[in-house]
Amino acid sequence: MNDLSSALRPERQRKPDWIRVKAPTSKGYNETRKLMRDLSLHTVCEEAACPNIGECWTKKHATVMILGDTCTRACRFCNIKTGMPMPVDPLEPENTAIAAAEMGLAHIVITSVDRDDLPDRGAGQFVKVIKALRRETPDTTIEILTPDFRGRMKQSIEEICEAGPDVFNHNLETIPRLYPTIRPGARYYASLRLLEEVKAHNPLIFTKSGIMLGLGETRLEVHQVMDDMRSADIDFITMGQYLQPTPKHAKVEDFVDPKAFAAYGSIARAKGFLQVAATPLTRSSYHAGDDFAEMKAAREAKLAKRQG
Repeated sequence: MNDLSSALRPERQRKPDWIRVKAPTSKGYNETRKLMRDLSLHTVCEEAACPNIGECWTKKHATVMILGDTCTRACRFCNIKTGMPMPVDPLEPENTAIAAAEMGLAHIVITSVDRDDLPDRGAGQFVKVIKALRRETPDTTIEILTPDFRGRMKQSIEEICEAGPDVFNHNLETIPRLYPTIRPGARYYASLRLLEEVKAHNPLIFTKSGIMLGLGETRLEVHQVMDDMRSADIDFITMGQYLQPTPKHAKVEDFVDPKAFAAYGSIARAKGFLQVAATPLTRSSYHAGDDFAEMKAAREAKLAKRQG
């Protein structure tokens, strides 16, 4: 029986040393976890099984995931559960602002599941959260990581941009060729258009997008995504190693060496991004506050150079 069960069990991929992290055990981690529980808030840190959760929560940095913990889509890379979501929590905006205040956040990242079941695709909740944060913690800079608002993109962007986030992030996730298998519910060029629309509505809002490496993409395909992002005037690109959450998810085709990430980062900077984050452990909101400060300084330096 043991021989048969081991034969049927999916082979576990061994992670290279550069992608391994220690299990979280710190006091700060436990305090952040308790705060999220007390306020009935979800985090993408937990739901998406982020490898950086120990480091970030120890520093009391957490990415709040609004609109519940259940997604209406089933992307093959994502660990968030799929199904029919619960009704939107009316206390979520205020509780998010309370959490930001209690953690003393200078910069907060707000993301969400896809809510294709809602008439506004969840845009209204992003607006309410931004407004609550502006009331309760006016000095906190706000970064949002949104879904694509399929079927209601332009109106959703207008509403959210009017609320005034500092950074508008929407991840392309992978190269166009892999969309049918990795991100079947989305469209690559629709995601690009979303970020173009943000810039058209308010050029002062920083735009940001990211992709995962290790899904079978080629070097030239990654370069093309960079070019597409720059054509959409995206300010900030993130690149990180894809990790398979469970055997049911897409397999890791290769673990990309840190030197290859560094090379991609150099190319991205040469292409004109204001900010680049490219390491195996990079995730959308990893070191987001520090990255925002550097991106803001880079824009100011660029403007000063033009005026000089």
